[in-house]
Amino acid sequence: MKGKKFQLRRAPFFLLAFFLLLWLTGVGLKEPKRVLEQAKSICLECIGIG
Repeated sequence: MKGKKFQLRRAPFFLLAFFLLLWLTGVGLKEPKRVLEQAKSICLECIGIG
């Protein structure tokens, strides 16, 4: 390792920042609430209540 310079890869940081931005956008648009509401209605239909 002597004489070798450490190089930091940039792509993982850009991807992490991109997906964090997408996640924050989804949370801001209240997508988790919508997904849970749809899951609840599907489950109720499956068991014959809804």
